[in-house]
Amino acid sequence: QVQLVESGGGLVQAGGSLRLSCAASGSTSGINTMGWYRQAPGKERELVATIISGGSTNYADSVKGRFTISRDNAKNTMYLQMNSLEPGDTAAYYCNAIKLTTWGRYNYWGQGTQVTVSS
Repeated sequence: QVQLVESGGGLVQAGGSLRLSCAASGSTSGINTMGWYRQAPGKERELVATIISGGSTNYADSVKGRFTISRDNAKNTMYLQMNSLEPGDTAAYYCNAIKLTTWGRYNYWGQGTQVTVSS
């Protein structure tokens, strides 16, 4: 099992910045891809950014140039630096980890952290 705990959410004015963290614990060996997703009220959960163990990253078009995903494999922690925040970024942000094992592919989620951007 892998446990994921997010932190760093909060209330910020438009144009401001926040840094989210996701700490992984438990059986973390074999985690390949980690990512951030978000879900606004009444909307489906959507991809924000992903990072694989080798460091390659992928971003949603809506956050490119504003958000940066990073990962410290030694600390089993992933980060999301969010700059130039907009009211449209308001959502619950969820950490995701995909673990590959001999027996299959396992998908883990954190409990979420709320980000609210005021105009």
